[in-house]
Amino acid sequence: MIAIEKFKNAAKMIKGRVIRTPLVHSSSLSRMFGGEIYLKLENLQKTGSFKIRGATYTIMVNRANIGPGGVVAASAGNHAQGVALAASQAQLPAT
Repeated sequence: MIAIEKFKNAAKMIKGRVIRTPLVHSSSLSRMFGGEIYLKLENLQKTGSFKIRGATYTIMVNRANIGPGGVVAASAGNHAQGVALAASQAQLPAT
């Protein structure tokens, strides 16, 4: 199990680099599943996906170990967009 402190630390590291997206209550899903259902609107991120969070955190944690060649993402989708934006924010090249 991952300790809550690790999540709190990650949140501090990415603060200001990703959008703090809202939670929206879904009445229809709550009725359907018999519990309170909230939707996290990660589609509001600059890249349209939550993938920017992991990319930003990973680049920030490893910043001192990233060489002049920058970072590489083996993706053509949301992960690649997240890595590209996170690298740009860290002033690193990305491929």
